This record gives sequence, structure tokens and C-alpha cells, in this order.
Amino acid sequence: MTAPRQPALRVIQGGPLPDRRDFLRELYTRYGGSVMGRCRYLLKDAAKAEDAMHDVFARALAHAEDFRADASPLTWLMKIATHHCLNQLRSERAGWRQWFERDAAARSEGHGGDGEMETRDLVRRLLSKVDEETQAAVVHYHVDGMTLEEVAAMLGRSVPTIRKRLERFAELGGEELRVR
Repeated sequence: MTAPRQPALRVIQGGPLPDRRDFLRELYTRYGGSVMGRCRYLLKDAAKAEDAMHDVFARALAHAEDFRADASPLTWLMKIATHHCLNQLRSERAGWRQWFERDAAARSEGHGGDGEMETRDLVRRLLSKVDEETQAAVVHYHVDGMTLEEVAAMLGRSVPTIRKRLERFAELGGEELRVR
């Protein structure tokens, strides 16, 4: 049985319990440029890289006692940076992100969204001008984001019938409501 190791990063002078801010300051001063370079290389975006670099140092600070001194602090930080950036890239490609962004954009300003979606407002104003089945097709297609096939299956109609109804509705709304 081996004795537990002492945390290797407790090299900063300042008493029995070194100030974590001093520890972070030393890491940031010494290795910040290298970590930023790794983040920028992986993310290919300066703003995202800067945010990622800050996240890396925040993680390093939170997990300082996990550093085992098997490698240099730079190697440890680069490992954190690489994993963080790769996870960020994976997250950006995740399907839930597109759903979340579409949902957030659909919210009005009062509900935390980026703003009212003009297409949805136009659709709401024009709905009163068409029959109920066309209203249902329009809502499912433009508001719910369903495909033509999904709308047709939902309403028990053919895809060409749904397309014609949507095209007639689009004529009322102009180019913004063109069926794709």
C-alpha cells in the first residue's frame, strides 16, 4: 500500500494554505498563451478560444488537487484544454442544440427569446383568412416545424394536397411563407 501523495502544485509561497488566486495567476501567466493557442487551433474562432481558455483555467483551479505531478503543469493544462475544446465541438454538432436554438429564437422578448419571429406573427395574422384544415397545415408546417410528409400524415391528406394548401396560404403572405 502506497502512502497518499501530497498535492504537487502547492509550490506557491504564502503560508500553509496558499491562496488559490496566486496559484491561478501563476498558471495563467506562465501557460496562458500556450493554452490559448491550443484552444484557438482546435476551435478555429478567437472569441470561442478565449472563452474556452478561461474555462480551462477555471477547471484547473477547481481541480488543482487532482494534479499528480506525473507531467508538467503545461501538459496537464493542455490535456484539460484539448478535452474541453473537443467536448465543445461535439456539443455544437449535437442535435439537441439545433432544437434548443430554434426554440429560443421562437420565444418573444418577454419570454427571453431573441425577438419575435416575423414569420410566426405573419402566419398568425393570416390564419383567419383560410379554412380550418389549411390553418392546421400552416400551424404544423410553419409553427411546429413539421415536414410536408409529417403534416400530410397528421391530417390524413396527400403531400401534394398539403403543398397546394400551403402555397395558397403563402400567396397571402408573400415570399416569406414560400413552401420549401
